[in-house]
Amino acid sequence: MVEPINLNKARKDRAKVQAKAKAAQNRSLFGLLKREKTVSKLEAERARRALDRTRRED
Repeated sequence: MVEPINLNKARKDRAKVQAKAKAAQNRSLFGLLKREKTVSKLEAERARRALDRTRRED
């Protein structure tokens, strides 16, 4: 026989897991220091320029 489950507990557990995932995502997006944001922006710009230099034009 199958063990009955409490649907309220299951719903709350699922919401907790989703909240933890969203918190982890927000930490990665908004938890950077200003200098880290600046460095990553400069690296992205440098990579874009390097890609543009190697592009062939027909």
